[in-house]
Amino acid sequence: MNFNTSVYPNAVALIPEDERFQGVSEQGARVGQMIFLVAYAFGSELSLFLVNCTQVWAGFAPNFENMIAARFFGGLCTAGGSVTLGIVADLFDVDDQQYAIAFIVLSSVAGTSVGPLVGGFIAGGVKSEKKYLTALYWIFWVQLIFGVVTQLVHMFVVPETRETILLDREAKRRRKAGETNVYGPNELEHNRFSPKKILTTWLRPFDMLVREPIVLSLSLLSGFSDALIFVFSESFVSVFSKWDFTTVETGLAFIPINIGYIFGIRKETPDVLTPEIRLWWLLWTAPLEPIGLFGFAWTSLGPPYTHWIAPMIFEVLIAIANYAIYMATIDYMVAAYGPYSASATGGNALARDFLAGISAMYSVPMYTQIGSNEHLQSAWASTILAILAVVVVLPVFLFYWKGEVIRARSPFAQEIMQARKTDDPVHVGPPEHMDEEKMVHHQ
Repeated sequence: MNFNTSVYPNAVALIPEDERFQGVSEQGARVGQMIFLVAYAFGSELSLFLVNCTQVWAGFAPNFENMIAARFFGGLCTAGGSVTLGIVADLFDVDDQQYAIAFIVLSSVAGTSVGPLVGGFIAGGVKSEKKYLTALYWIFWVQLIFGVVTQLVHMFVVPETRETILLDREAKRRRKAGETNVYGPNELEHNRFSPKKILTTWLRPFDMLVREPIVLSLSLLSGFSDALIFVFSESFVSVFSKWDFTTVETGLAFIPINIGYIFGIRKETPDVLTPEIRLWWLLWTAPLEPIGLFGFAWTSLGPPYTHWIAPMIFEVLIAIANYAIYMATIDYMVAAYGPYSASATGGNALARDFLAGISAMYSVPMYTQIGSNEHLQSAWASTILAILAVVVVLPVFLFYWKGEVIRARSPFAQEIMQARKTDDPVHVGPPEHMDEEKMVHHQ
């Protein structure tokens, strides 16, 4: 999903040149990036299949309005990507989840930086003038190809992981084998898909974002960090044009970010961890974000002041920090909220995608209109981001030292902690009239 978001900016310069989109400016074309992310933030539980359908719609859109509508519905259908972190809670104990979360986070953040790399090759390398095969069309076709491959892999390789669903299936198998009065947890729950319960499930991420101080604070931390990265990445065209980089070369300038994300993967700690201990690594890596942004700002002045490799070195530091912030906040919330982790991280995704989405509208003007000295505009813009980053990383230290006190005030977190202490499942139990031995239990 992040790939779909980050590859689109390469279409911004191509859209005004397309005869279907006459009168649309480059700033107007950025609405397509903003609307996808904002819709993603509020997305419903729809399928990847519908996301792929919207790529076809966007590719064949007869006008700009249709293309924006396709991007909106494409973002709205992408919430399926949010369940991946819930799967981690299904498959791994809280003390063994770090590797799984590390690679999920890596795939997410890498999608953000691989998109511009691929988009740069498309925008700068596709020279076909044939209808439906121009560079603008290929921006959407590559998203469709990537989406279809991903969907097929999930369809044939990824099994069901939700414990309650697996127990339901086992109960049905036993009943077919002749056992009676054996039921799974969902079968015991009447009106499971009532409108009220569906609405409650859909609203829970928003509810937790507003009412849970842990979710709110860490989501804002992660969201502002993500928005800073999106704004920062939009500066690449103006920054590297000082060294006369082509479109393809500007795309290649994103490689150091991916290198930084790989460096950001930390070793798993084998000991039993409290949620706060999971933030320890972040105490050292989060400050790299403002340091990297300050360094990027004042090494991006162009020749004869600096070589182009200098800002790329600071890209690595920024990427390490962004990865660490995302990884640690997600790891913390999955550990603290267990079965509610999909809803908790849904609040995190809401903040990240919404704040990153609106940044699409102000990022380029920010890098081209601050100050009267054109040579220093990008430096001042990145400096502002660095100052904001200092403010953004401060809550990390608060949560490391006071997180346990804050969690003590959370009804969700306390319910999970009590369940883990007693080794009891959350919310699952047979009706009073049924012998508990007839209930299918997970061994």
